[in-house]
Amino acid sequence: MATQLQREIGNLKKSILTLGALVEDNLRRALTAVERRDEALAAEAVERDFPIDLMEVDVEEDCLKALALYQPVAGDLRFIVTTIKINTTLERIGDLAVNIAERARLLAAMSQPVVAFDMAGMAIKAQRMVSSALDALVHSDGTAARAVLLADDEIDDLDRELTATLNAAAREHPEWLDPLIQLLQISRFIERVADHATSIAEDVIYMAEGEIPRHSVKRAVAEAMGFNGVALPQMKE
Repeated sequence: MATQLQREIGNLKKSILTLGALVEDNLRRALTAVERRDEALAAEAVERDFPIDLMEVDVEEDCLKALALYQPVAGDLRFIVTTIKINTTLERIGDLAVNIAERARLLAAMSQPVVAFDMAGMAIKAQRMVSSALDALVHSDGTAARAVLLADDEIDDLDRELTATLNAAAREHPEWLDPLIQLLQISRFIERVADHATSIAEDVIYMAEGEIPRHSVKRAVAEAMGFNGVALPQMKE
């Protein structure tokens, strides 16, 4: 039974990494379509989401079968639970790649506004976060996963700067409003990609160390206020 479980875990690891590679590749394709204003490449990114969706369902079913058949515990259980969560997160990143590609198709038919901003740099950083989070998964490396968490703040700052720049351009040049709206939406999608990379990194930390890092700051504040292990007061209706 133990040997069969380890074989199944090995297969799950290969599957989640394959899914991750597909998602990374399509995200790169969508962002390149934005940079080049390439309508054909954007259409290709939209089409390539279909096998990602199918694989996400297959991975989830395999995880549920492993839980039912082998009743794993400890590290094996954490791995399968983490795989289920990362599987869903990767599918969401795939959906964001489609959203970006759809905006790229619209931009391809529009005149380009003359605005100085570095969306490509922001996109590269978000892609690196996804890649680094998946590398941390491969090596079950909590330290590398924590580095991904730190990188998210930089993406948030870049998103705010880009949003401010594009909003200012829209006020000054209302004739550019349509393409600027598309760029604003793409910026927000990239920021959400980074958020999902952060979620993957948090799940890797849980898998590797058994620690749930989400809301750690809020937890520390609650403990300092004396709420550690104490039920919080209920709001009156």
